[in-house]
Amino acid sequence: MAGSVFDSGMYAKLFPTGDVGKLFTDTAEVRAMMLVEGALAKVQGQAGVIPEISAQAIHRASMELQIDPSGLAKATGTNGVCVPALVGAFRELMQAPEHAQYLHWGATSQDIMDTGLMLRIKKVLAQYDARIRAILSGLSVLAEAHVAQPMAARTYGQFATPTSFGAVVAAWGWPLLSALDDLQRLSDALPVSLSGAAGTASELGSDAPALRAALAEALGLADPKRSWHADRSIMLQLGGWIARVSDGLGKMGEDLIAATQSGVGEVRLSGAGGSSTMPQKQNPVGPSALVALNRHIQGLNGTLHAAGTPRQQRDGSAWFTEWMVVPQLCLALSAALDHAERLTQSVTPDGDAMMATLDSAQGLLAAEALSFALTDRMSRPDAQAQVKDLCKEVIANGTHLRDAALAKWPDLNAGLFDPTQQMGEAPSEARAFIAAVKAI
Repeated sequence: MAGSVFDSGMYAKLFPTGDVGKLFTDTAEVRAMMLVEGALAKVQGQAGVIPEISAQAIHRASMELQIDPSGLAKATGTNGVCVPALVGAFRELMQAPEHAQYLHWGATSQDIMDTGLMLRIKKVLAQYDARIRAILSGLSVLAEAHVAQPMAARTYGQFATPTSFGAVVAAWGWPLLSALDDLQRLSDALPVSLSGAAGTASELGSDAPALRAALAEALGLADPKRSWHADRSIMLQLGGWIARVSDGLGKMGEDLIAATQSGVGEVRLSGAGGSSTMPQKQNPVGPSALVALNRHIQGLNGTLHAAGTPRQQRDGSAWFTEWMVVPQLCLALSAALDHAERLTQSVTPDGDAMMATLDSAQGLLAAEALSFALTDRMSRPDAQAQVKDLCKEVIANGTHLRDAALAKWPDLNAGLFDPTQQMGEAPSEARAFIAAVKAI
């Protein structure tokens, strides 16, 4: 973490992590692990695995004691894991060896760290939920305001047919709606870990499954009903979900960069960035950050999946990889959500520029509609061939497809060349998105 753009003061406004960043500090990690140790002792005391009075003392201490993470650094470097040093510091601070001896009873380091991480991830996902809902609300307002604003759709970077800006905005929002639908299921599936040294729970008492279930209930996590030391499916699901959301936001960024570029200018961004040497520029900083963050996230997700094949019953190298990757994934998505939320308030479509683009295309965006309209008088292949020849003529002569088509077929409906009448289902798709957002 140290030295990354996410913890740099200079880049704090460009890559803001908000409250998510607070959940990936050393202090937050230690606090989460202490809560797990306290909850474990409490359920063990209730089950008679350790003395009840010792369980109460450990549970109370877990909420009251403060452990300096920096004091765990040397031992963590030696052991490759912080829990042994944490347990040692915890026992020393309790100043009650008769009770402290029962701390961490039967558990292993991975149980404590993984469960503590799940507690923090649950809070992260709750923050994502709120942010995605805010983004969807902003996109819905934007789509509703411009549901029938015609603009040129582009495929392969080329003019295609007319669409509406509202439909373009809806296309940014649909992936987020889908991800939001899956978010609660992901949060509900975050598991407790209590399996002992080799995943066999051999030192956790006579009814380890019941103990694990009790710990899950106490912490508000799921009971996996098995060891997941060597099954990192939940981590891969988390990374995949973050990557999905990021792809949706990245597409929004890519579209906005294209829409604001010189020579297009169909969208304006309030608060656009300036250049150190070119005062005329208004750089799309927010969209560019979305694209950059998405590239970072996709790379991190690939690294996470590469660690999805842990050796044998526990694998330090795979586990260490998660420590490096998962916080960065979460922080990067938090920064992307921040940019996306602000963009929903700063995007303004330029209707005049959009219509000018449509006009400058010489009516060629109506070519498909024209070819279908001609099928009442000739076969579809013949209609396509004649319209293709007509388009070549229009391009060569610098004329307009409408004029050329009406000269050849005077009885044609001139509305074929009116983009406000040729947006197909685009306005309906925008309205469907608006309705879906209102329903969440």
